Amino acid sequence: MTDRSAPAAAPSAVAGSTGITEEARALLADRIHDVPDYPKPGVVFKDITPLLADPTAFATLTDVLAGAVARHGATKVVGLEARGFILAAPAAVRAGVGFVPVRKAGKLPGATLAQAYELEYGSAEIEVHAEDLTPEDCVLVIDDVLATGGTAEASVQLIRRAGARVAGVAMLLELGFLDGRAKLEPALAGAPLESLVTV
Repeated sequence: MTDRSAPAAAPSAVAGSTGITEEARALLADRIHDVPDYPKPGVVFKDITPLLADPTAFATLTDVLAGAVARHGATKVVGLEARGFILAAPAAVRAGVGFVPVRKAGKLPGATLAQAYELEYGSAEIEVHAEDLTPEDCVLVIDDVLATGGTAEASVQLIRRAGARVAGVAMLLELGFLDGRAKLEPALAGAPLESLVTV
């Protein structure tokens, strides 16, 4: 039985250009649990809440993402609604840069920029406060899961429309079988896409 009275030291997270050691990657992967038949039969949901509840794993993830911010020279971090907020905000604080939420349409007050994108059945729209990104900014997008790539692609387009540069995209988990990377890479135009765990 593990003593949970004090969190264990996080594994060293940064390693070369990949930004994560195999020890750290294994820790993160171990804390992502499969939930079969959720939200509907036949779907295996990847639940990151056990990772967030584990202080060592969450600290490791924050260190890795903050390392990506520094490595790519980002001046701001964009987090995508909703779980991307949980990952991006502490990484921004750790890296000493600003955090900008990208939200679903109609959730932000004031002047916004909007970007529509296609879903499997229909479309959606995301927004950012127009004044939160400037031409001086270099922005790293952080989210929890890369699935089909639509939301991440729209966020990259939104950042560029705001006049800022895209430093790259960092994902905790990539669902490789959905081929979101192939959809997203043309929009990145050479900016890096990093996934810490791929299934």
